[in-house]
Amino acid sequence: MWLFFAFVAVPILEIALFIQVGGLLGLWPTLAIVILTAVAGTALMRRQGLSTLAELQDSMERGGDPTGPIANGALILVAGVLLLTPGFFTDSIGIALLIPPFRKALISWGASRVAAQSYVYMSHQTGTGRAAPQPPRGDSSTIDGDFEILDDVPPDARRGTSGWTRDPH
Repeated sequence: MWLFFAFVAVPILEIALFIQVGGLLGLWPTLAIVILTAVAGTALMRRQGLSTLAELQDSMERGGDPTGPIANGALILVAGVLLLTPGFFTDSIGIALLIPPFRKALISWGASRVAAQSYVYMSHQTGTGRAAPQPPRGDSSTIDGDFEILDDVPPDARRGTSGWTRDPH
């Protein structure tokens, strides 16, 4: 329902802002502002996007956590889309998303709202054929598991053209 509201409310708000700003500045200055924000937003998005990509590559090379650069990149992409969309409201949000401290605050707010749950599954099967979920246990670095060989095909017969599939013959 909120998505429907956004698709109705944002264009109405944009039209109202166009009327107000156009009444104050006139047609051509209003159109010039819209075009300039699209051009400036594209340039800023490109520059910040490239630096975020370099940060992501550096994080991956160091074996670090890539979630920060990925979240920054996603918000920069959203900012670019909003800046390319004609309107003062979407431009305001797009410019705000291009400000690194605002993005950082938004990412930490979003991360605090995401709850992660983990489940430990027992290695034996239940009567339904599904693994029975167990509540999370304490800190343990050992993971116990069982496996079952489903067919007795010799290892050399398992090779296909990719090395990951069996030869169909």
